[in-house]
Amino acid sequence: MQVRGYNCVRRDVDGDTSPTGGAVAVRIHIHSLVTVCCVYLPPNDVVPQVDLNQLVGQLPAPFILLGDFNGHSPLWGHDNTNSRGRQIEQLISDHCLCLLNNDEKTYFHAPTRTFHSLDLAICSPTLLPMLNFEVEKDLHNSDHFPLLVSHVNGAGTRFRPPTYHFHRADWDKFTRLASITGTMVLNRAVDEAVFNVTEAIRTAADAAIPKTSNFPRKLCKPWWNASCQQAKKEQRRAWGDNIIASNVRKR
Repeated sequence: MQVRGYNCVRRDVDGDTSPTGGAVAVRIHIHSLVTVCCVYLPPNDVVPQVDLNQLVGQLPAPFILLGDFNGHSPLWGHDNTNSRGRQIEQLISDHCLCLLNNDEKTYFHAPTRTFHSLDLAICSPTLLPMLNFEVEKDLHNSDHFPLLVSHVNGAGTRFRPPTYHFHRADWDKFTRLASITGTMVLNRAVDEAVFNVTEAIRTAADAAIPKTSNFPRKLCKPWWNASCQQAKKEQRRAWGDNIIASNVRKR
């Protein structure tokens, strides 16, 4: 598999037995290089603790570990603890990791209309002060709520530097405003003279030439139409009715 701008590396398990679960990791820049690893551990499979330790040991620090761990523990909002939950607790303790989760539920079990916390966000301790954590309120047609992990300074949002629309420039206005006089450069230090001339040109350009926005342009969605919008509204309404009905039954 090839992804432009990325180096893809596979680390499959050698042997005749099928591996338990899976993990996918990427490295991204958030002020510095951070490893983000997504994990899935099946609920009924036996996952050796050594495999979890090896996974963490392979991740370049600092890292964020996200995924469906299928473990129960009061640390992330369960009333009880199961064996998988104890494994995750041990993993966090042994490697001095930090749990980002609060008591928000991350999974909706449709047959019983109940909510659980199965999805976790774990990080290196150096990242803890830099990250915000929240659980999305919409399932987006899944049974798991998305986990949103963001930088406290919004470093994940990229802004493009604005550029000039030269084809829309008012060149007459620019010529009037970009007045370079002898007093700007005579008897001046080189750096000061350059600054004066540059500032005159820049100020004139800002006044006479429109600029692009520094916000990323929204990508076109040619497939999105009124029917899609209506279906989205109906889905949200049905989800809201489902939540209300579940709360009524609990009472």
